[in-house]
Amino acid sequence: MEIKRAVAYKAIATFKKRIRQITRRSSGRSLPEVVEELRCYMLGWKAYFKLAQTPGIFQQLDKWLRHRLRALQLKHWRRGTTVYRELRKMGASEIQSAKVAANARRWWHNSRLEMNRLMPISHFDSIGVPRLS
Repeated sequence: MEIKRAVAYKAIATFKKRIRQITRRSSGRSLPEVVEELRCYMLGWKAYFKLAQTPGIFQQLDKWLRHRLRALQLKHWRRGTTVYRELRKMGASEIQSAKVAANARRWWHNSRLEMNRLMPISHFDSIGVPRLS
């Protein structure tokens, strides 16, 4: 008989609290520095909870983390003109770039719309963000 193991709500809340501390938008660190610190924390957390058979929770946490990182990147770019220029460098169309740049100060809102397509999971894999799922 196989015992199903789940991740406790308190453990998830602690994980999210720590991720919020690491990915604060006012910390003044570059994205690679944030990713390096995330890497240390997430690999340890993943190793500890590797027996938990809850892929849905891990997928939700991955999704939430990428959303935070997109918002952090938008905050780093600060102004609409910089957002537009950097998104164009990443290969976005003029319309997509303009749409995100028009609301440059709405980091959390923008990080789920066009940015989701412009910074896909493969982008975060390439910069070294580990996955939980």
